[in-house]
Amino acid sequence: MEKKSSLPLNLCHVMKTEMIINRLYMLFLGISLIALFYYRITNLSHIIKTNQKSLLIPHLLIFISELLFTFHWILHQAFRWRPVTRTVNLPGRDNDVNLPSIDVFVCTADPSKEPSLGVMNTVISAMALDYPPDKLSVYLSDDGGSFVTLRTMKEAWGFSKWWLPFCKKYEVRNRCPEAYFSGSESDDEFVSSREFKLYGEFKDSLNKITVNASSCASRDHAPIIEVLSDSSQHSMPRLVYVAREKRPSYPHHFKAGALNALVSAVMSNAPYILVLDCDHYCNDPTSARQAMCFYLDPQVSSKLAWVQFPQKFHNMSDHDLYDGRIYYYWRRWHGIDGVGGPMISGSNTYLKRESLYGNKNINKNAFDFNDMKKSFGSSNELIKSIYENYKPHSSEKETRVSGALKNEVQLIASCSYDSHSKWGKEVGFIYASVVEDVMTGLYLHRQGWVSVWLDPPRPCFLGTCPTNLSDMLVQQARWGLGQLQISVSKYCALVYGISRMPILQCMCYTAATFDPLYVFPFYGLCVVPQICLLNGIPLYPKVSDPIFVVFVFIFLASQLKHVQEVVFYGDSIRTALYELRVWMMKSASCYLYAVLGAFLDNIGLQEASFNLTNKVADDEQDERFKKGIYDFRGSPMLITPICSLYVLNVFSFVIGIARFVQSHKAINELFVQAFIPLFGIVVKYHVFEGMVLRKDKGRVSPFVTLVSIAIATFILCFGSLVLIY
Repeated sequence: MEKKSSLPLNLCHVMKTEMIINRLYMLFLGISLIALFYYRITNLSHIIKTNQKSLLIPHLLIFISELLFTFHWILHQAFRWRPVTRTVNLPGRDNDVNLPSIDVFVCTADPSKEPSLGVMNTVISAMALDYPPDKLSVYLSDDGGSFVTLRTMKEAWGFSKWWLPFCKKYEVRNRCPEAYFSGSESDDEFVSSREFKLYGEFKDSLNKITVNASSCASRDHAPIIEVLSDSSQHSMPRLVYVAREKRPSYPHHFKAGALNALVSAVMSNAPYILVLDCDHYCNDPTSARQAMCFYLDPQVSSKLAWVQFPQKFHNMSDHDLYDGRIYYYWRRWHGIDGVGGPMISGSNTYLKRESLYGNKNINKNAFDFNDMKKSFGSSNELIKSIYENYKPHSSEKETRVSGALKNEVQLIASCSYDSHSKWGKEVGFIYASVVEDVMTGLYLHRQGWVSVWLDPPRPCFLGTCPTNLSDMLVQQARWGLGQLQISVSKYCALVYGISRMPILQCMCYTAATFDPLYVFPFYGLCVVPQICLLNGIPLYPKVSDPIFVVFVFIFLASQLKHVQEVVFYGDSIRTALYELRVWMMKSASCYLYAVLGAFLDNIGLQEASFNLTNKVADDEQDERFKKGIYDFRGSPMLITPICSLYVLNVFSFVIGIARFVQSHKAINELFVQAFIPLFGIVVKYHVFEGMVLRKDKGRVSPFVTLVSIAIATFILCFGSLVLIY
């Protein structure tokens, strides 16, 4: 871990091979798209001139769909323009005295969906970070105000009194207890039956608390603050339980509201904050030191707002059926890091506290409490904490919140504190979207801050990803809704950030927040060609036409580029297939409901909600996941659109084959339109298995199958009337 003084703290490497491949891909596919649109425009002109009214609408819809796909494609090329990767050189421990303090925020909300054992393992792993304990404070933000969470946290504190010294003594690298005792490291010679027994007793105590106490999340409770610290334990960081006040009559702003309840500002006021989801434990205890390799670098530290680590997961199998690893995003984050810096990604983020306060809201030369209260609220201590050299009243080893500090803490944690200030608007995490991470990252980048992406070989954090289709669809629908809330608001990156951010970075933000709009061109290409195939109307050039080669090249180049990116990132071709399947399912279902939800939210008919992903294990579902078998149990509303489009493609392909049998001319004219449904049928073969071949509990329910057949039949019949006649 020691480093030579001549080495820089961090290095940025341009991924030259990927960059060259990406730019050549952009060039050749861009030329092909120009040729495609030339064909479409001339074809539409001919249809209009010859007054072929029955052909106009379907050709126009296909043209619009291709335009929308191309618009998305152009935006996404910003991610490919200059991908970079970063490495760090950890300083020696003789520099520990120069390390700044860190406050860790672990966010949880509902013990019935987020098991206490997993939450406490995350808390313990954060306390066990390889960092000076006197410079580390851990805050468990419990938005559910649950008695279970508070009790189990106290048990975790007791277990940590043994666990932290054990990790330090034997230089344990994996400091999450559950991962350690269930992994290969627990075979080390210094681990005896006593260690296993102590952890077993800890787990038993958590189980008893969970069984004997109500685990319901409260929606109506006063603020609760408890500090756990022990002056006799010099190797222990402080642990604080925070449950901000919640009342039905006040909006609580979900996770963003929890992060904005900065109780830590008047208790420890560390200049840096680590944000962790409750299921993302610290897998590498050196993550804080790695982040400091950027913050202590004078060349980048002044404008650096956050260091983002990827979300990686411990519960993966050989079959990542639901794209739970979301490597699709992390591959893109290498690209956005090269053009301005990555977005905040929800968890595993080391943030500079100063960046959350907003540059224009701080005037250190004119200390005016009344003016500052307009931005930061009515707490004098919170306002003082913004300025340098502020020392909180709470000492490092204070075990109780009392007196004036207690009043300040309860004020900051009250549900109305941010109501008459700029919290959530210009200060802290921004409330404009349920994906507060993307929204806040965009806001901070526009303020002039920069960020970096660090993806080391050993994952610094490991979380729990969805292992069933229903949870994946719910999660993606929520993300899609949040992305659209940004897209249709004043925060749309192409408008909001264009004057203050690099154009390529604006394109990256726009591409990410516009992703749910794929639903429109996706449905266009999943419905219109199929209806026209049913009626024998060609929408694409004949196989014998020279322009046919352009369509083939665009299709093959797009698919091969996806495979290349997957393989270069270290995955198999099978991963590319799984990602393509998930993209199709998201476009058919999640994005459909995200668009509908955003529309209703925008006109005030439905309020956006934040649905937690269930982290409680289901043995039966997990077994299917490990074997590579899809589980279609879940809301029929989410599953039905996927199955309906599949049935529609099967119907149209069968009819297309019948036309080919009757006429060889049809093969030449309708080949592409028959290939499109065939491609969907093959890629989503798992849907056919779920509806027809499988008889287990995880199959598509007969009810959903029948409804899907009815919907597909209706679309084909009604679509023929509307588009053709």
